[in-house]
Amino acid sequence: MFTKKISYQSLAVVTGAGSGIGRSFALELANRGARVVVSDINLQAAQETADMISAKGATALAIKCDVSVLSEVEDLAKKSEQWFGKPPTIVINNAGVGVGSNAVGDFPIEDWQWIMGINLWGVIHGCHVFAPILRKQKSGGIINVSSAASFGSAPMMASYNTTKAGVVALSETLRAELAMHGVRVVVLCPTFVKTNVIKNGRMRKESLAEAQKMMDRSGISPNKVAIKTLNALDKNKIYVLPQLDARISWFLKRLSPSTWTKVMGVAARFMP
Repeated sequence: MFTKKISYQSLAVVTGAGSGIGRSFALELANRGARVVVSDINLQAAQETADMISAKGATALAIKCDVSVLSEVEDLAKKSEQWFGKPPTIVINNAGVGVGSNAVGDFPIEDWQWIMGINLWGVIHGCHVFAPILRKQKSGGIINVSSAASFGSAPMMASYNTTKAGVVALSETLRAELAMHGVRVVVLCPTFVKTNVIKNGRMRKESLAEAQKMMDRSGISPNKVAIKTLNALDKNKIYVLPQLDARISWFLKRLSPSTWTKVMGVAARFMP
């Protein structure tokens, strides 16, 4: 459908850009010629990313934004347009947190509400606010950051899995809605990436330590993830599974969903 690449002489908004994948997205966009609004709930972290971009000779603006609050996302859009002098052309809904290590029913409902507010409602808010802007322009792109957990459905991670599955469903629907308007939608589904999502999440100490070991051992660079995802946006691909284990899981789950669920059930018996 699309034959041209996204223009990176563009105007980009990235949430959760104070560290990790979000920071890498912001830096790579700047490398490709974009002006970047760096958004994060931690303004100091956002400013650090903006300073890194400025040091490269590019331009960036740091804005504090809690994506779980619709009014703050609306304000982010207004401030971004004021700074750009026109509406943004690329939006990356990246802000997210990690929780887990408890079975359904044992996991505190307050933690359900917390992660839903950021991981799912945060992306909903971003799409709700920015999709009409891009649709009106009839160009641009949206990248939503999900996870391989969205289809892996590992036990003891129900809240995280649920939020990320919702992001995939939203992205697929939005892509269908925006296709006729010339707007691309990409959903990123990585496994372990070397970020602070585990350290900043809510997990039992013993599970936190084990998860951090796995991330340190097998996680890939967020820079590689950002590059692969932006390249996928250029090619108008909907799914980005940057690691082999994510692609294998994706294939096996679709090959035999019942068998996959049984395997996950066996895995649950060996979890602490």
